[in-house]
Amino acid sequence: MATRQKTSSPSPTHKVYGGVISALWLFFVSGLAVFILYLYAVSINFLNLFGELPNLRALENPKSELASEIYSADNVRLGSYFRENRTPVEYDDLPDNLVNALVATEDIRFEEHSGIDPEAMARVAAALATGRSKGGGSTLTQQVAKNLFRTRGDELNNGLLNDVPGLRTLIHKTKEWLMAVKLEQSYTKREILVMYLNIFEFGSNAFGIESAAQTFFNKKPKDLEVQESAVLVGLFKNPTYYSPRFNPENAKHRRNVVLSQMVKYNFLPQAEYDKLKVQDIALDYRVENQNVGMAPYFRTEASKFLRQWCRENGYDLYGDGLKIYTTIDSRMQQYAEQAVEAHMKDRQQAFFEHWKGRNPWVDQSNQEIKSFPQQAIKRTSRYRSLKAQFEDNEDSINYYLNKKIPMTIFTWNGEKEVMMSPMDSLKHYKHFLQTGFMAMEPQTGHIKAWVGGINYKHFKYDHVKQGARQPGSTFKPFLYTAAIENGYYPCYEVIDTKVCIPLPDGNMWCPSNADNKYSGEKYTLRKALAESVNSISAFLINKLGPETLVKTAKRMGITTPLDPTPSLALGSSDVSLFDMVGAYGTFVNNGTWMEPTYITRIEDKHGNLIYEHSPKTVEALSEETAYMMVHMLKATAEPGGTAYYGLRYRNGLKNEIGAKTGTTQNYSDAWFMGVTPNLVCGTWVGGEDRSIHFRTMKEGQGGRLAMPIYGAFMQKVYADKSLDVSKEPFPKPLTPLSVELDCARYNQGVQPDTEGQDEFLNLPTEIDLDAEI
Repeated sequence: MATRQKTSSPSPTHKVYGGVISALWLFFVSGLAVFILYLYAVSINFLNLFGELPNLRALENPKSELASEIYSADNVRLGSYFRENRTPVEYDDLPDNLVNALVATEDIRFEEHSGIDPEAMARVAAALATGRSKGGGSTLTQQVAKNLFRTRGDELNNGLLNDVPGLRTLIHKTKEWLMAVKLEQSYTKREILVMYLNIFEFGSNAFGIESAAQTFFNKKPKDLEVQESAVLVGLFKNPTYYSPRFNPENAKHRRNVVLSQMVKYNFLPQAEYDKLKVQDIALDYRVENQNVGMAPYFRTEASKFLRQWCRENGYDLYGDGLKIYTTIDSRMQQYAEQAVEAHMKDRQQAFFEHWKGRNPWVDQSNQEIKSFPQQAIKRTSRYRSLKAQFEDNEDSINYYLNKKIPMTIFTWNGEKEVMMSPMDSLKHYKHFLQTGFMAMEPQTGHIKAWVGGINYKHFKYDHVKQGARQPGSTFKPFLYTAAIENGYYPCYEVIDTKVCIPLPDGNMWCPSNADNKYSGEKYTLRKALAESVNSISAFLINKLGPETLVKTAKRMGITTPLDPTPSLALGSSDVSLFDMVGAYGTFVNNGTWMEPTYITRIEDKHGNLIYEHSPKTVEALSEETAYMMVHMLKATAEPGGTAYYGLRYRNGLKNEIGAKTGTTQNYSDAWFMGVTPNLVCGTWVGGEDRSIHFRTMKEGQGGRLAMPIYGAFMQKVYADKSLDVSKEPFPKPLTPLSVELDCARYNQGVQPDTEGQDEFLNLPTEIDLDAEI
């Protein structure tokens, strides 16, 4: 008979244990289900409780502000336009030491997780439970999500639960988890790491690793040394507290922490760490802004065109990461800036000595204009601000205009910290001479160098295109061009004697020569232009009429209003240096005016061409007229010409050069124009106001005040063998000329033209409106 085996029932302890396990399992499964439902609810913004997540399109095209960069013709970066100074880099642009420092310090398991690091989260949870530390479990991917998609900004956190205490942070973290996972699904690890480095704000107006490397070390990221990379990685913890510029000791400590992490994870030998940790941080600090860098006046002028073009074509100059390519040659630009600085520093010292003990703002009789500072300050923004603040109360306005305050002022020996009133500051700055210089390739219209003033930070006004001043005798070539077009020729002779022309008000215009004398000698037009004889210009304007001169100048590219009066022959109407250089280019370019150009093309952030310049041209002169004018301009740089000594001996320029000097009445404006076969240059020098100038021709004439900048510039250009600037003679027209240019042979037996001169010798009413050189 078989016996039945008796089974033992679970003990009470086992029952309790099994129940706990079942309860825990049920709690875990339920909690997991609730958590999954919570994640889903956040992802779809259920009942608008949590706020929106970025959509898939935003994920595919993450938006961050990218600086637009502007480049020279020889591919040198001139600067940027930005709200956030950010230039993206590729992974291949990064040094290994930077990647290693970042991973070792911020996310050592970056290559192993899928956006969320369970081990790090568990560590943070344990720390929070024990109260030891708040810790930090965010992965690099989560930080990219937070910064790139602004997961903690108001735009994505307008859900109904976002204002509930304690829930807001949880919702933020949840969104970062979700976006981190999506990022890991959409991008490679390298792409995510590069995103992180490109979007971070390093402080000092540096957004992204490219700008940070440039700002703190003046290097490209790929050129960073290991200790420099460690400094930048240290800024991820707190850009302000660990700033190497403003908190160097904190930065050094944090750098060493980063280096020790690299040692810990075998990215750096212990011996190298021991050597580096004692070194101080060696910065080459330069915050990029419009005040610094190469060609600041040019970059500002270019931005005017670029802003308008972007508005018309749907782009954001300051955030779309455009690549702008210009005609500027960085080498010529550097030489121009050096020539301007050296010459203007020297002339400023002479100007101070010239006016020692006196103020330089004077009237036609060289007497000080006592009210000048009071009138000038009314044109300042400070005065307008005080006027609005104190509602026209002059006592209060004058009190603050004359109250000393700390400020930084410009001097040619560097910036200086002073206590100075706004009124005294205005007087200080009004003592400085200003300048403008531009160089252009006449065959293309491409502007190669542009210097709009002596210091952009302290003097924003651009004297190349923004400003317009009387050109004096540099305007005469347009008159002589009109004469050539109307049957005159370089060897045509005129007597140097007084010419008086009736004016509509009944007075007479009788310009004198520079030395206030008339020689009575006969001058060829070529010699008259070379020596800048005013009486010959007066003869020509009397023959041709001012309207003819206006039409010729306009056809050659002068855009400013020109007053059709006889004195226009001597340059009495304001013109810009920009227009003058473009117009002189017509002479060298066989009579074709090329619009001065400075932007050649624009690319979007992906490298797609979105703008290409189409040159504008005008057949302004015949080839023969243009060549005859070049022939006449060459005489200025030959013996007897106003530029001969300065160019040939002072600057040692022996090649063919066409030139023209110009000096206006009272020496308010000094000009020089120089042309060679493939480069046209113009220079202006003068005070910010016309009443500020030298008092003598020796110091104030164009040949002394403006021409040396051109000479020094051309010396440097010719010395640079990498520049293709011709020293060859000007090319002759293929078609034979219709006139003889050898005046010695041509004028044998020819009598000079005196018609219309003698009748004006003894007229009773004379007004010398212009005595220009």
